[in-house]
Order: sequence, then structure tokens, then C-alpha cells
Amino acid sequence: MRGGITTFWLAASALVLASCGGGGPSSSGGATGGGPAPTPTPPPAGQVFSVPAAESLSSAEVGTIIAQAAAEARARNVAATIAVTDRVGNVLGVFAMPGAAANAQIPPARDGTSRDAQGLTIPSAGAAIAKAITGAYLSSGGNAFSSRTASFIVQEHFPPAPTTAGLESGPLFGVQFSQLPCSDLSARASDGLIGPKRSPLGLAADPGGFPLYQNGVVVGGIGVIADGTYGFDPNVLDRDTDVDEAIALAGTVGFEAPVSIRADRITADGTALRYTDVEYPQLSAVAGASFASTAGALVPVTGYYTGAGLLAGATYGTEASGIRASTTSEFANRDAFVLSNGAGANRYPVRAATDAGDVASPITAAEARVILEEAFAVMSRARAQIRQPLDSRAQVTISLVDTRGQVLGLVRSPDAPIFGIDVSLQKARTANFFSGSFAAAELSAAPGEVPQFVTRLRSFLGDPAALTGNFAFSDRAHGNLSRPYFPDGEVGQPNGPFSRPIQQFSPFSTGLQSALIVGNLAQHLGFVTGASAQDTPRACTGLPNTAAGTPRLANGIQIFPGSVPVYRNGVLVGGIGVSGDGIDQDDMISFLGLNNGAVRAGGGLGNAPAAIRSDRIVVQVGSRQVRLRYVNCPFAPFIGSSEQNVCQGL
Repeated sequence: MRGGITTFWLAASALVLASCGGGGPSSSGGATGGGPAPTPTPPPAGQVFSVPAAESLSSAEVGTIIAQAAAEARARNVAATIAVTDRVGNVLGVFAMPGAAANAQIPPARDGTSRDAQGLTIPSAGAAIAKAITGAYLSSGGNAFSSRTASFIVQEHFPPAPTTAGLESGPLFGVQFSQLPCSDLSARASDGLIGPKRSPLGLAADPGGFPLYQNGVVVGGIGVIADGTYGFDPNVLDRDTDVDEAIALAGTVGFEAPVSIRADRITADGTALRYTDVEYPQLSAVAGASFASTAGALVPVTGYYTGAGLLAGATYGTEASGIRASTTSEFANRDAFVLSNGAGANRYPVRAATDAGDVASPITAAEARVILEEAFAVMSRARAQIRQPLDSRAQVTISLVDTRGQVLGLVRSPDAPIFGIDVSLQKARTANFFSGSFAAAELSAAPGEVPQFVTRLRSFLGDPAALTGNFAFSDRAHGNLSRPYFPDGEVGQPNGPFSRPIQQFSPFSTGLQSALIVGNLAQHLGFVTGASAQDTPRACTGLPNTAAGTPRLANGIQIFPGSVPVYRNGVLVGGIGVSGDGIDQDDMISFLGLNNGAVRAGGGLGNAPAAIRSDRIVVQVGSRQVRLRYVNCPFAPFIGSSEQNVCQGL
């Protein structure tokens, strides 16, 4: 989240106490409320990061989690669909109680219309899986986030409430459109890759999804839907009695997140985040519930779970999880982790660019390695925004792409949240795409309403040549243009050209971001429900393919900060994206890491020339002029250092 200057601090800080949740005392059902986090294992000699201990869910434990949730549902006289996943998204069980509704509904927009995912009827099992994946993917050994936390940070105002009109949008605005079923990165149950797995609906903002922990180590997530609505919470000033959330929280008994790392112990812009509106003492006595005596049935979910029985989870960090420590030949830094194919091969080894036919001097393998190493070094020194205890080091995933969107390397720290893997790649591709000479032409050739966004942008900026490579767009700048108010948060102002107008906007319909993948999402839901035999392709968006036969945006776009394009002597050659910590930290790691890598590599590599960065674009808004942003680095970002303004002048 944001680590920079607090905007409208007094208005936001008034919500701090109202936004706290979780951490209650023991319930009659035996929940401890999580207790303190275990003391982390010291890093191995010569390393700065601790590796998460080897923990995983057994099939019997998955049964216990489901049985506890079902017991709470019975106590509340409702029928629920319950899903459990491991940390890397493998679905370990989906259970439907007798009478559980097969489907749920996504709400329409404020004006009653339905665009993109608004108004859709979706399978309840898909909603439960998405919530479980959200709890697992957003969490780590340093932070525990729920799907309610996700709701808190993806809306048009932060914090979201009727009284916060005028505050800017949530720090992870748009993250819900990640881990998409069409993503070329996220694995599928049928493709032989272990993880990280895709989600049927991206990340969820509907309360009812929590992470699961063992001995302070996140091992998975639980997701529940019983109320028939897959939505979000627009008001953090009240405390909801949410049946989905209560049932899911009951499932975590014995697998609770440590109190000290829950979202309500983490702040952004002076505001504590929200973990849950339901406390453990409000639950029934669910400890000891037996899966064998629980009424209901395991249900198959096409593309995710066979329904043949409860499964054990993969142990994160092992080859079987699809994420493991790198070898020294793969990446020089001993703290580095990489994605693996389950048989020992690195899925995204460092390599040379593939765009020699498009770029005169593409990124070499040696240059790609140096850029990634230097970005990793910046991360290793950076003070985290979203991790406890205070003064923890930032942990993120870093992705580098060429101009065709092809991955030139992907590396992460040992305990970075899983969601950042797909998101870092989205960010890298987004910065590259919107900075390229090809952006307008490819968007204009896409199906549906996508071409209209090019027209809107050019009118908005007063620039008939916009998106032809004249300016370098970071994800922060692109995000400026993707908000339902411009400037961000200012009620009464027009929407950005890449956004929906506020009356048509919701977390399910953000604008260009959602319009690019709505066809993929519809095709996938048809596949899951059996209405279609054909799943969505392993490539998001309907944009034309490059000369190599692949799309540049194969896992969609992202619209919150953490990426910059890569240039050589003023010519675009790729993009770097970072995700997993605060957005200012993500900005700094990409921008400063690229700068340091370019200094080390030479050859004309570097950040975009200052004269063409997007912060040179000024938009006329009424009687005033508003400048876009490029990057925002933390003021004093490094542990054990007095350095300040580390990005100034670069």
C-alpha cells in the first residue's frame, strides 16, 4: 500500500479505530484468536530472508476445516458452499451442504446497468474457490489478509465509506482482475503445472475468505458463500453481520492467522486495514466437528476439482508446490525463489529478448540478469509497508519482459505473497504495452468496446497521437487514467478515459481493464458450468498477436503502481514489474532497480528519458491543469540507512 505522504490525513485517520477487527479472545468453540506469531527462524548464513517452515494441510485437516465451517452454518440455519485451497491455489476440497444454492449473483452497477462482470450469475463453487484463493494469495508470514481486506483496498475511495468521498482510490485498486482464468502464468489443474493456480473469478472482494495458518506459516485459504450474493462492502464505518464471513472464520478455528500480523495490525496512509467484522467469541462451539458426520457432499468443479475426495496441500517452497529456492546457476542471490514446473525446470529462466525483429538492440540475457539482480538487491534493503513486525524487509516478485510481452526472467523473495507473481507480470506488460508504438493500433483492432478507449484517451489528453510511443507510461500513470474520478478521488470530476463513469463503476467493472478480459471470463464460466466444452484460451484479451504469434497482454493489465518501461538510448525495449508490498515500495524497486541495473550493464539501458515520461503530460480539468505521475518512491526507504529521496534526479 502507500508508504508516501498521507492524503487527507485527518479524514482518513478518523476511521482508524472504526476499521479495526479481529484479534478477539478465545471462543467457546476453542478458537484461540491466533495468539502471537512464532519467532521466525533466523535467515541462513549469508542470507537476509528467512524461508517459511515446511508446513502443509493434510486431507484430514481439510476435512476438519470444512466440518467446522459447516457446523457454524448449521448453527445459523443456512446452507453453504465451502472451498479449501493450499497456499499455491490447489483446490483441496469443495463441499456443498444440503440445500446450498448452486449459483450466486454479482450485483449490478449503481445505475442498475450491468457491464463486464456486473450482474452475472456465477457458480457458488467458483465464488467459494475465489474467496479461498484470495485469503491464501494475499497473505504471508508477515501479513494476513482476508477477502474483506481485499474489499477495503480495491474501491474508488480509501477507506470506503459514505463519508470518505474526496479521498483517492484504494491502494490495490484493480488487483481483483488478477489470477485470471485466462492467465498464461497461472497454472490449470489439467496442464501438469502445480502452482500458482488460477482463480475462476480473479481475486474476491466479497467477505467470506480467510487464510489458514499452521505455526505461523500460511498453508492455504478457506472460502464460503451462503448468502447468494458475490459483492463487496462499500462502508467500513459499520460492522456487518456477514453469514459467509462467520462460517469461513469458524473454519479457521485451530488454523487462525497470528493476531500480530492480521490486517488490522497493518496501516496504509494512517488507516488500519480490516480483517473481519465477526469475532471468534461470536461463533458457535465448532471445535471437534467431524467431516465424516457432516451432511452434504463434495462437488466437482470443472477445471479445478474432481470431487473424488479430500486432498492434501502442497508444501510451499518445495518442487511439488511449483515455487522453490533457485539454484546459483539460475540466480546468483541465495535468497531468490523461482517458479518451477514440478519436475525441476525453472518456468521462467533468465533469457535474451525474443523481439529481435522489432527492436534494433534487444535486451540480452546478461542484461536481463543484471536488471533482475539489482532490483532484487533494492528489495532486500527496503523497509516493508505491509509486513509485521515493523522494520521487516519488503518481499516481492519481480518480472521482466521484452516488447512482445515475453518473460525474460521472474524472481521472488522466499515469503512474498503469491498474488504478486501474476500481478508483477501484469504490471511489467502493462508498462511496456502502453509505452509502445503499437498500443493504439492493437487496442483499436480488438473486439467489442475496447477501441473506444483509445478515442476517449485521445480526446481526454487532447493528443491525437496518444499511445503511439511518444510517451512512457508507468503503471502509476496508467492508473491515474483508470480511475472513476480524475483527479483520483475528487467527487464531481469526470472519470479517467480508461475508467467507467462512477454510476457504472464497481470492482467488477473498472473500464478498459475489465473490458479486455470480459470475453475470456464469460467463456470460462461457460466451461465451468458445462454450458461450453471449450475453456478460455491460455491468453487474455482479444488483442492481435505479435509477429511471434503471442499476445503482449497474455494475463491482462494492471492499474495500480509498481512498474516502469525499459529503454535503450531512448527506444523502448521492455518493461519491469514488481508486486507484493506497498505500492511506493513496488515503484521504487522497479524504477531504482532498473536504474542500478542499467548503470551496471551499460549499453545505453535505463529508465525512460525524462522528457518523455508521463509526468510531462498535463491534462486540462476545468480551469486548472493536472499533471500525471510517473513513480513515487518512499522518502526514507532503506533499513539501517539514512538515505532519503533515493529516486530523485534519476
